[in-house]
Order: sequence, then C-alpha cells, then structure tokens
Amino acid sequence: MKPAPLSGVRVVEVGNFMAAPFLTLQLADLGADVVKVENPVGGDQVRTTAPFIDGESSSFIRLNRNKRSLALDLKAQEGKSVFRKLVAQADVLVENLRPGTMADLELDYPRLSAQHPRLVYVAASGWGQDGPYAQRPGLDIMAQGMSGLMSITGEEGGKAPVKIGVPVTDLTCALWGALAAVAALRVRDQTGRGQFIDVSLFEAGVALGVWEAGRYFATGEVPKPLGSSHQTSAPYQALRAKDGFFTAGATTAPNWLAFCKVLGRPELAEDPRFAKGHVRYQNRHALIPLIEEVTGKETSRHWVEVLQEAGVPCGLLQTYDQVFNDPHLNARNFFPEAPHTRLGAVKQVASPMRFSETPTRMDRAGPLLGEHSSEVLLELGYDAEQIRALYAANVIGKPA
Repeated sequence: MKPAPLSGVRVVEVGNFMAAPFLTLQLADLGADVVKVENPVGGDQVRTTAPFIDGESSSFIRLNRNKRSLALDLKAQEGKSVFRKLVAQADVLVENLRPGTMADLELDYPRLSAQHPRLVYVAASGWGQDGPYAQRPGLDIMAQGMSGLMSITGEEGGKAPVKIGVPVTDLTCALWGALAAVAALRVRDQTGRGQFIDVSLFEAGVALGVWEAGRYFATGEVPKPLGSSHQTSAPYQALRAKDGFFTAGATTAPNWLAFCKVLGRPELAEDPRFAKGHVRYQNRHALIPLIEEVTGKETSRHWVEVLQEAGVPCGLLQTYDQVFNDPHLNARNFFPEAPHTRLGAVKQVASPMRFSETPTRMDRAGPLLGEHSSEVLLELGYDAEQIRALYAANVIGKPA
C-alpha cells in the first residue's frame, strides 16, 4: 500500500475543544504530521473533560489521535520564536482562537505569511473573522440557535427548543475547514502561494439548510420542526413498533407499493390521499396513524426484516451501545485500536474515508501534554542544552 494521501504535509494546530482539533484530526488521519501546540499549563481544555481513563480524558485521546503534542508558551518571546520556526517548516496552520488573538500574540497570518508565503492558514471561529458578530463568544449551542437549526429540530408543534444531539456546527465547520485546507494546498501546487481561510460555526450551520433555503426562497414559507419526518416526502421517518421505533423511507412509487403490501394494507396505495408522493406528504398527519396501527403490533426488528426483504429502505433505531457493537461496522473494522503511551491499546472510531490505494492511518491515540516537545524542537535544530534551557524557563513543557 502507498503512503497516506497527505504524507509529507506538516500541520501546526493551535486548537481548543472541537473545531480546530476535529479539523486537524481529518488531516492527521490522511497522513499529515500534525503538531498540536498547547499551553504548558493544562493544555487543550478537552484534557479536563470526563470520563477519564487512568487520568486521561477518553474524549481527548480519540479526538487528537495521530498527532504530536508540543507544550509551548506562546506569550513568552522564546515561545514565539520557537513557534515561528515551527511554522516556517509547516504547510498548514489551523487555529480556533477568538479573532484577533493571534494578532495580539504577533503570530497572525499577515506576519507569518510575510516570512512564509506558502503557508495555508485556516482560522475557525464562532462567527467569522469580521462582521458585527465577530468578537462575540461563539460555541456550538449559539451557532445552532442562530443558524436556524434549532428552529427546525424537535417534535412538530413542540414548544421547547431542541439541540441537535452532536455539536454539529463545530463538526461541520471542521470538515469544511479541512476540505478548504486541502483545496488551498492544491492551489499552492499551481501558484506557489498559500492563503488565508476563514471558516465559522455560524456559516457552517446555515450552509446545512439546503432544503430550508429551497423552500423559503421559493415560497416564503418559514420551515418548522417536523420531528423525524422529511421536509417533502412521506412516509420517511421513525415509525412506532411494538417495542419502540424503526425508520423507513417509502418515497418512490415502487417502494410505496411494496410498503403497503408488507403492511397488509394495499388499499392505502389506492387511496387518493396517498396515491402520489407530494399528496402523501400533504396528508401525512392522516397517513402515519394508519401505518402505526399496523406497525405497533410487531417488533421493530420484525418490520425491518420484512421491509428489507421487500426492498424498502428501513433500519433499526440504534442506541450507541448497539452502534459501537454493530456487526456491520465490526466487519469493516471501524473500531480499531491505537496505542497510547500510558494506557496501551485504546479503541478509536475510524475515519470514514476509505481509499483503495492510499489508506488513512491509525498510528497512535491522542498524545500526553508535551509528549513530543523535545522531539519537535530537535527537528527544528535546537540542541539538548537549548532544550533544557527552554524547559527550565517553562517556555516548553514535559509530559507528566
């Protein structure tokens, strides 16, 4: 097998919590050498997030796999000097500090790119680098609320706002940032110059509203929560069974006919209220109770089995204990182990990017704070005496 796609690319991360670390996780899985620059006092705040395994954050060691940790004080002049040398050998810099923070540290894009014009600099923030919201604190919950996502999440007619279960704007901001970084490297291959990339949680959340934009810009209708149902099709949602719920999507004409046949209710396909897709959606409040009169008599597993046999898209509604033991995912080795310096082998959630010739890598779990400080400085040309002096001045930190 050939090396991973980004082998030979060096990335410097100045990240905290989710957006920048998840962004660089994608690049690290793709083979980039990611050096995670952390405050020697405490490091990334995710290190303090429970649950802990022998004192190590379980979330951190998964969110920061395949990276090296350099504990470096960016406020110290010697720390700035180390950082500039590190960036001078890097291809990409990723940070998710509040806009203006890197400028305050004298480590912003204009200064760094003046010395290193090939640098690709990705800044992830809550609201973007400019505009009236730029200096507001920006966390996923605010971006979900402001982007409209929470206004369409929850049960139809529900009064309380509901957050999407994962930090979706953090994660999608990171994914768009990773895509942008790779695209900028491609441009650099052609022009020889890097560039500045501005990605935000807010715009990442708004960009997910593709269906909602289609409806609003066409009709002026303001989208509302629909529970688990689709914006335009029915039945396409979670359906009640005897022991819980399962999901089904009988949206095409053949699937709708097959669905009615499996239910033993072929007359539903002839009912003028349900004969065509857009009409079924308009009459879904009448349709779903008729379906659940039948599905409520058998288990969810029964319905999934018989619908799958009939070719109707469907699935179980799994909890995470079921997901993390799913036979299909296990067969595809989606939960491999990675070595950790203190904990030994720890399970990971693999990258969903599967390459036939240049696979992603799973070299190590998230590093100890400052685990690679000496290693990185030696690569930058510092000798042992200089490194000892930096340790003594608390400019860099050793692993506990």
